This record gives sequence, structure tokens and C-alpha cells, in this order.
Amino acid sequence: MQKTVRFVLDDRVVEIDFAKSPVLKPTMTVLNYLRSLPDHKGVKEGCAEGDCGACTIVIAEAGENSRLTYRALDSCLLFLPMIHGKQLITVENLAVDHQRQKVLHPVQQMMVETNGSQCGYCTPGVVMSLFSLYKNHHEPSREVIEDALTGNLCRCTGYQPIIEAAQKACTHHGEDHFSSREKEIIGLLKPINDNQETLEIITEKQKYLKPFILKEALRLRKDHPMAVIINGSTDVALRQTKGKEHLAEILDLSGVEEMKTFTEDKENCVFGAGISLEMMKKFTKESFPALYEILKVFGSLQIRNTGTIGGNIGSASPIGDLLPVLFVYKARIKLQSVTSERIINIEDFIKGYRKTDIREDELIAEVIIPKNIAGRVRSYKVSKRKDLDISTVCGAFRVELQEDKVKEIMIAFGGMADTTKRAMKTETFLTGKPWNRENVKAAMEILGDEFTPISDARSEAEFRKVVARNLLMKCFLCTPPLHPSPARRGGDGGGVHKNQKL
Repeated sequence: MQKTVRFVLDDRVVEIDFAKSPVLKPTMTVLNYLRSLPDHKGVKEGCAEGDCGACTIVIAEAGENSRLTYRALDSCLLFLPMIHGKQLITVENLAVDHQRQKVLHPVQQMMVETNGSQCGYCTPGVVMSLFSLYKNHHEPSREVIEDALTGNLCRCTGYQPIIEAAQKACTHHGEDHFSSREKEIIGLLKPINDNQETLEIITEKQKYLKPFILKEALRLRKDHPMAVIINGSTDVALRQTKGKEHLAEILDLSGVEEMKTFTEDKENCVFGAGISLEMMKKFTKESFPALYEILKVFGSLQIRNTGTIGGNIGSASPIGDLLPVLFVYKARIKLQSVTSERIINIEDFIKGYRKTDIREDELIAEVIIPKNIAGRVRSYKVSKRKDLDISTVCGAFRVELQEDKVKEIMIAFGGMADTTKRAMKTETFLTGKPWNRENVKAAMEILGDEFTPISDARSEAEFRKVVARNLLMKCFLCTPPLHPSPARRGGDGGGVHKNQKL
């Protein structure tokens, strides 16, 4: 067992022994750790829940072709052991000293020249998002730039100067002083990552276990059934930072590379449970456009870079954006233990509010989505703002038509009950009937009585009912019959709405 966390910061290996530190604990966030250092105060706490981006840092990891890969992350959602074997980059690392002068990084220089900063509180986080963009994109489109900035809230500049800074800075194919030192950094990271022994941190009040091999992860799951399982921790971290919950025992799967795979054959696409939501988005664009549309507006780039598909499903959130569309795509879950494995439908896996069918010795290993599912799939997210917002209502629909009659239909909603739920009565009513406006309007009345949503900070219950009914009509308008009249027009595969009268 390894006992210490090691990572690279300021071009040197930092080693943390929690047993010898009265202040540090395994679930200390990277944000709070950096704020405790004298020379890394640039990172700011704005919300401590991944909403504002003021705490954005960049993590570099050894990738292919002896190069590093760079990802922007919210440091308020990362526990210190999660950066084991990685390079931690903060805003203080971007500028360099040259001939007794401080030379700004291109993204910093362009922020100055375009007046991209005013009060300055959010600026370090914005700069780090731009730095990640700089390392990953050459002459990015406005859409890519805006996506990179959705996780950074700025109340001063209106974003246009920041977007202009990105356009002017990202013209050098990612070359900078980090490029010249990549081999050196990889050399520092290699001995850390070559050690595949489980990281075991035991303090007086906490136990933190981080395996790097799937077989070992399954053994630890069996031996520690009460441990809180994390992979991206974007949900669990809030239990500590916002809920002030003490997490006594944690099983961290974020280092298990065997769970980060993607494979496909003629029938299925198979996503490892540890694959990030951002990587999943890239893999779904062609095969599962309705899922891709929802992933585009899932949280922010920082959150998608951290969160995983297994973690999202395992949370069983009643307002989760992904579960409804996975329902209608007929996804299946592979559950694995030391001695067995089983595959179940995702509908059967979700048992209730934050409850799943997972056993005390099992882990979610894979998510399997069939490629040749019949019918057309639509997905819609309704929220108060387009980006970085939790759904008020999320609806997914799959309609298979035969001679302009509904051969099969699946309708699933998030935000309408204590769990993701299908509209079974509405489905039964529409099945076998002509796919026309009259039948859909009749089905809308059934749908309105099929759910009893709650009123909360996001919406009144009645509004949710209205939205659910209208999304069914939107699905109809976007899914024309096989032989539509000349005046009939179709639509796209999904979409997002702000809260408005639909």
C-alpha cells in the first residue's frame, strides 16, 4: 500500500503524508490546499460547489506520444488524493521570468490588451480556462470558446472582451513554456504512476482508499461495503463542502484506467463507468445525437472533465439530465463484483429516490447502449438558464412509427417525481394510434395527470406539468409522420429551453 499523495506543483514533486499533518485531511479539497500555501492565493472560492469557476485549475496528465493532456477542473470539487500522479497548474505558473522581467502567458497578455478583467475576482479562473483552451485548440470557433467559458461566471465584462482574448491568444498551436518542459514533467510523473499499489490513507477520523487496478477496486468494495464510492466526486464533494457531512470512509475509483475505456461493435457502444462526461460527449455525437445534445449543456466543461457516467448513474438523482435519455435509448448497466457480474436494464437499476439495485460488493463497470435501436429519439432540457444549470424538467422521447401509427413509444422525465420515471399511461394511450396532433393533444391531458411533481426553488409543480405536456407536443412537431403533408416540417434531435411559456 502507498501511504502518501504525490503530484507535481511548481515543477517539483510534492509529497503529502496525512499521518504527519494535523491540518491536512484526505478529503481536503485542492482549493483549500492551494489557499493554505503562501504562493498560490490566485485560486479563489466563490461558491464551493462548481458553479462559478473562480477556483479553476488545470491538471496535466501523461498521454499518448509522450505529450501531456490538459484539463480545466473546479478545484473545489477535487479531493487531494484525486490529483495523485498528476501535474497541478495554477495561475501563478503561467507567467515566466525572462531577463529580470515578468513575461505573461499569451492568454494573460490578451486579457490585458482586450480589457478582459475589471474587478479581478474571477479573472484567475477565467485565465485558467483560457489556458486549457489554448493547450487544446488552435483558432477555436466561437462555439468552442463559449463552451470553455460556461463554467466561469463574470459579472463585470459581459464576456465579449474575454472571448476576444481567446480568439487572439489561441493562434500558436498550444506552444508555450510548458511545451518545452513536457518531457521533464512526464519524467517526474512516471515513477509515481508506475506504482500500481493501492493508495491507502488512514487518519484518526478518515479512511481513504484509491486503487489503480479494477481487480483491487472490486476487492476493496467487498471489504469496505460502507465506503462512499466516488469517481469524479462532483456530487459527493458537495456533501462535505455544502452539507458539512463527515465522510468517514471513501473508495476513490478515479485512478482505475480499466474503467475509462470505450469500445463498440455492430450492436453496442460500451462506455466504461469511469469515462468522463466530456469524453462521452465526443463519442456520442454521431451515434446518439439526443444524448449528445444533453451532454452539451451538462454542467460546464470543468464539471464534465471531472464527472463520470458511472457516478452520474450511481447517484440516481431524480433531476439527472442523463437518465431520461438513457432510459429511452434502452441502456443497460454492467455490475461487477469479485465473484460475479450481471447486466440489467437501466430502468431496473434505478429503484427510487437516490436508490439503486447495486449490491454491497458490486461496482458499476460499464454502460451499454444499443446502436440500432428503432425509432427516433428526442431529448429536451428546460432550465432557468441554458448553461451550468440543473434541470427544472428533462424529457426524453423515442417514437417508432409504422405506417404513420405509433408502433412503440417511450417517454421518460426527470424532475417530475422522486426518481426518473416513464409516462406509462401516456405511452399505452398512444401505442397503436395514428401519430397526429389530435392524439398527441389527448395524450397531453393524460400526461398532466400522470405525475405529481413538487414545488421548489426551481419551479412550481403546475409549471412542471405544463412543461411536460408541451414537451410531448414539441416531440411531435420535431418528429413528423413518415408521410407528412407538404406543410409539415420536422425538427432537430434535441434542445434546451430557458423557463418560458412553451
